[in-house]
Amino acid sequence: MQTVIVTGSSGYIGKAVIARLAGQYDLIGFDREQAPHPPPEAECICVDLTSDESIAAAFERVRIAHGGRIASVIHLAAFFDLSGEPDPRYEEVTVRGTERLLKALQDFEVEQFIFSSTMLVHVPDRPGRPIDEDAPLDPKLPYRKSKIDTERVLAEQRGPIPVVVLRPAGAYDDLCHSAFLAQQIASIYERQLISHVYPGDVDRGQAFLHLDDLTEAIRLAVERRADLPEEITVLLGETDVMSYDERQKAIGRLIHDEDWETREIPKALAKAGAWLEDEVLDEDPFIKPWMVDITDDHYELDIGRARSALGWEPRRSLRETLPTMIAALKKDPVAWYRANKLNAARVASASAETRKQPKGKGARAKAMAGHGEEMADMHRGLLWAHYLVIGLGAWLVTSPLQFALFDADVALGLARDVTGERGLADPVLRNALVGWNDIACGVLLMVFGVLSLSRRFAWAQWGTTAVGLWLLFAPLFFWAPSAAAFANDTIIGALVIAFSVLVPMMPGMSMAGMMDPNTLPPGWTYNPSTWLQRIPIIALGLLGFLIARDLTAYQLGHVSGLWEPFFGGQAGRNGSEFIVTSDVSKAWPIADAGLGATAYMLEVLMGAMGSAKRWRTMPWMVTFFFILVVPLGGVSIFFIIIQPIMIGTYCTLCLIAAAAMLVMIPLALDEVVAMGQYMLRSVRAGRPFWRTFFQGGPDTGSGPDENPGLAAPLRTQLAAATWGVTIPWTLLASCALGAWLMFSRLIFGTEATMADSDHLIGALIITVAVTAMAEVARPLRFLNALFGIWLIAAPWLLAGVTTTGAVVNSAVVGLILIAISLPRGVRSRHHYGSWDRFVV
Repeated sequence: MQTVIVTGSSGYIGKAVIARLAGQYDLIGFDREQAPHPPPEAECICVDLTSDESIAAAFERVRIAHGGRIASVIHLAAFFDLSGEPDPRYEEVTVRGTERLLKALQDFEVEQFIFSSTMLVHVPDRPGRPIDEDAPLDPKLPYRKSKIDTERVLAEQRGPIPVVVLRPAGAYDDLCHSAFLAQQIASIYERQLISHVYPGDVDRGQAFLHLDDLTEAIRLAVERRADLPEEITVLLGETDVMSYDERQKAIGRLIHDEDWETREIPKALAKAGAWLEDEVLDEDPFIKPWMVDITDDHYELDIGRARSALGWEPRRSLRETLPTMIAALKKDPVAWYRANKLNAARVASASAETRKQPKGKGARAKAMAGHGEEMADMHRGLLWAHYLVIGLGAWLVTSPLQFALFDADVALGLARDVTGERGLADPVLRNALVGWNDIACGVLLMVFGVLSLSRRFAWAQWGTTAVGLWLLFAPLFFWAPSAAAFANDTIIGALVIAFSVLVPMMPGMSMAGMMDPNTLPPGWTYNPSTWLQRIPIIALGLLGFLIARDLTAYQLGHVSGLWEPFFGGQAGRNGSEFIVTSDVSKAWPIADAGLGATAYMLEVLMGAMGSAKRWRTMPWMVTFFFILVVPLGGVSIFFIIIQPIMIGTYCTLCLIAAAAMLVMIPLALDEVVAMGQYMLRSVRAGRPFWRTFFQGGPDTGSGPDENPGLAAPLRTQLAAATWGVTIPWTLLASCALGAWLMFSRLIFGTEATMADSDHLIGALIITVAVTAMAEVARPLRFLNALFGIWLIAAPWLLAGVTTTGAVVNSAVVGLILIAISLPRGVRSRHHYGSWDRFVV
């Protein structure tokens, strides 16, 4: 067989050319040393087109193994990138690399040299005016210029070697494999806003070319090499040119069964948007400013020379292939995205919805029965937890006697002035109420515990849980004078919840959901519900509970003072004591610090509930955990922020607890996103919303989690515990600016509403910046830009500005804040399924 050399043989077109010529020619693939390598049908010879020595060595190998005669050299290798910027590699690889090849080939008997150029070297024309090979050339972009320069080198330095210059249209295949087409299809598939706008004439378009037709043209050029002129240039493309609007409507109908509406926008606006995404927001957008400039270009081809010289014309068309492309996308969105080098995580959920359960009804029923037996065995193995609940109930029944809750003299001795200020009921009555409550709750715990011993009364575990929850709140409602009773109810309440639904299996969960062993949400690179992800949240919740319990003890009169090293108060009390006894605190019907302590305890308990699958097996619990951590935590932080504004001082312990709560927020958000995605998939699959919300279920798109667990080295565990959270310097700087604002009143002497504004806005800036450290919440940083605008305007709108320095400080901080709130900052390697599109 005659020898054919294909450069760029491992590329998209190169592999297809080798597949087309395999078995007809002795094929050699010229390519770089690194992977990928040419297909096995071709001998691989590694070559560097920028090196004379490398090219000489490659052709020496050709001469030794294949002789000095070459039927055709199909030159596909070239440099290209989407930046649109000049790059020395265009000259070094495409132009000079071709020149080096020609020079080395002069020592061989070469029957043909085929160079793959592009139709884009031509100046575009208007619709209805096809371009032929003699049309003017346009070197305005680096890629096009490199092809034009290379064609000139071929004409000048080919020597006796016949040259065929092919100028093909953009290639595609049944899976697309066209960067511009893939982006257009993906934006419509995801219903992106950008898919509805276009910065050019939507009635213009360009020719495309199916990969099969392109490789057939190359095969014909090689086969007819003896009949072709010494130099010939041939345009290759489809004559049926779809306008941009036609493609939009066709894709919209195929994907969403609707005509896709596209509005033209000014080029300046499109360029500004592309620049903003790239330079300011730290995105890596596909659309570049140079692409905006060519949106009015129209390429319609005259392929008469291809017909006459090669006997070729296209047998495929984009119009006819689009349904095949879209069908492949719908069948397996993840595979389609990966094939087109797009972010597959964004469509993993959609892919999951198209999958079917692998087992038939009989096999599934058998598996369910087997799982039921496993659950029965598990219940029998955990009966000790219910016996322990019964024991805790008995302990609670006898506690009032042990703690003398019905002894009037003891109750009077416990009364302190700090509780007397609130106008509470007599301490004797309050202590007795706590005692009778303990007896009643103890009896209920024993009853529910006995019922829970039988699987028929699984609901009784929820009764035990309700009693446990009440025990956490009861000492606060009764303003328990006894510190022992308060601690006893708190501990018993927490233990009861743990041994009713934390240690045993939570009743009511979907059996199909528990049977599904997969834990990794579709499109995610890690599982946000693992113990490694939850342990930091549990630890921070415990810290907050211990602090809030101390504050509660003072409010309930169990201790005579609070630790406060920094801030002073009034009426002989330090800052912490003054705040927890202030009018703001007294406005609550129960001890507000105790309410915070209970919330922290619930966060600890809910953080520990469930397995690594809880994002789909316990959506309700993840939701309430989110409510405790984020909205309620945000309210708690806000009240602490306004302490100096409303009360006039700070509380050190409160600030520490607020810091712990603030850090918990970014750590908890990713699990909520995973749960929300699961609920959305479930609804789309037709499963009842509320049943899925309270019982959970399986997820056919999830997979096993192969990330490190508790058995991994400590350093690896620490890294995995904070996956999903990154700390860009921009957000750190925002925190620093917020802290500076909070203390700037001391430096610039601001007063009244201006001082309060600086303090409040500074604290909010810190809160937003820390929250945005969660990558799923990164867009929240734009709120700080709004705060920056307010800071610029505030000195002119508020009273209390005493110096010019305060005005300048507010304006400078505002401008800096706006500037650093726009970039996204560093992004981790992790993906969050369809939520990736919102990590902007």
